[in-house]
Amino acid sequence: MNPLIMIPARMAATRLPGKPLADIGGKPMIVRAWQQAMASGFRVAVAAGDPEIVAAVQAAGGEAVLTDPHLPSGSDRILAAAQAVDPDGAHEVVINIQGDMPFASPDLAKACAELLARESACDVATLVATEADVSDRANPDVVKAVLALADGGTSGRALYFTRSTLYGDGPVWRHVGIYGYRREALARFCAAPPSPLEKREKLEQLRALEMGLQIWASVIDEAPLSVDNSADLEAARALA
Repeated sequence: MNPLIMIPARMAATRLPGKPLADIGGKPMIVRAWQQAMASGFRVAVAAGDPEIVAAVQAAGGEAVLTDPHLPSGSDRILAAAQAVDPDGAHEVVINIQGDMPFASPDLAKACAELLARESACDVATLVATEADVSDRANPDVVKAVLALADGGTSGRALYFTRSTLYGDGPVWRHVGIYGYRREALARFCAAPPSPLEKREKLEQLRALEMGLQIWASVIDEAPLSVDNSADLEAARALA
């Protein structure tokens, strides 16, 4: 399947502007994310919205491509970058790892690739983690996944994603924003307009479901740290 990892990054983050270049233990956050992804053994490129991100990655020895800063989403950014670095489509799978996950295990990218290889009906692979804190059920910042998952199963088809409270007994699957796309599915997804459920929940993966694309998810033990605000940044620095 020859996966290609793309890491989208832009300086104009709403809650933490400039975070791709935020220093974490002497390295820019985007460089840490790139180094973690490189440990997967897959080809990795950063899809940058700003030239300073390209410069930082290239200074560390990495591959980066400058994309239109006005692209509407990270998905559009990775598609544009994939078309730039692989115009002939040699990479059949594109894995999107967020640039604000500086400690994401390379095994997470491998899990997405393995799920796509195993499930022929899967168009988009992603990850979920169980969370022990029951308050996550009602937290709108925690995206929950509803899965068709057999007891004891480790992967299943995603039926819905929501920010709303989930009721009833059973695990709360916390969605982890890492995706593996079949190349043609990514192109179809980006060509489609935002869908009604996507706009209602502010979750772009719902567009894929409304289009009829199948999203499957593998269960992982723990969600990686995502740096969304200054408190998360301090937590990341403590881990470095």
